[in-house]
Amino acid sequence: MRPHIMGIVGLLAVGILNHPVFIESNSKSIELQISKSGGGTLRFAAFGDYGSAGKSEAAVATLVSSHAPDIIITTGDNSYGSTAIDANIGQYYRNHIGNYVGLYGSGSVTNRFFPTLGNHDISDGGGLGAYLTYFTLPDSGVLDTSTSGNERYYDFVRGPVHFFAIDSDASEVDGTDSTSTQAKWLKARLAASTSPWQVVYFHHPPYSSSLHGSELAMRWPFEDWGADAVFAGHDHLYERLMVDQNKDGKTIPYVVTGAGGRDLYNFGTPLAESVVRYNSDFGAMIVEATDKYMNFKFYSINTSHGTAGLVDDYTITRNRTVEEATWGMIKALYQ
Repeated sequence: MRPHIMGIVGLLAVGILNHPVFIESNSKSIELQISKSGGGTLRFAAFGDYGSAGKSEAAVATLVSSHAPDIIITTGDNSYGSTAIDANIGQYYRNHIGNYVGLYGSGSVTNRFFPTLGNHDISDGGGLGAYLTYFTLPDSGVLDTSTSGNERYYDFVRGPVHFFAIDSDASEVDGTDSTSTQAKWLKARLAASTSPWQVVYFHHPPYSSSLHGSELAMRWPFEDWGADAVFAGHDHLYERLMVDQNKDGKTIPYVVTGAGGRDLYNFGTPLAESVVRYNSDFGAMIVEATDKYMNFKFYSINTSHGTAGLVDDYTITRNRTVEEATWGMIKALYQ
């Protein structure tokens, strides 16, 4: 089967092929609509541990707004305590929320706010039911595979990035270990992705040098499965770690971005993989992605820190080949 795929790849690489392709292998025949995916520039914000309706959350929201992100992703703990979920989220981020029916004005015509579940989203206030009622995920008009069958974990594509939102809480009925139903879904979707970049995000960090520390159960083989970056929260600070999980000599960024507004944590002994650590004030990540690069920046609300508030600035460049994307998609179909 590989020679047939190589032929397809060759045509696609020179821009000839952009129509249905029939591939035969024994008794199987698959029709694929193969086209070049990605393109353009996407700017997105990433933060977590923020939903506490106070001055620090408001300051981070102002910071995020100043960078005019196309979308926002969160690493969980979107709402704390008994305060209404709309007061904790909507009054600051309604302009990005699709299907918004809260008290703070109009929302976004198309959803541009993509959260993940944190432990406080489940234990506090109205719990999981309030979260699932408040958000429509990924929402109509958003390119997604609609294969998870639920809103606790899901995926979607914007520009050159394929995003995968995972539920890392132990209460997840589809499991949270690397052999769970949820993990098998992620592995298959990563393999099938044809986007230049794949970003996985959830709440409990696989690697962290802070209070909660590393959640070993979430050390799924993300690099082997095709992830380019992994974001988490739970520890209330910022940390970038460069991890070579499969020992192939290449690292990918694992980022704890949990400084969205809740009380900040201290660091313990830094992990060997830890490169940048910051807990002096609140802030958020602003990421810019094209099909050629993905640039990660972390900004503090305190402009006297770093360079005018810029605490970390890191870029990865990886031109995902057409062969990688096409071969991954076909392998997924045959699994």
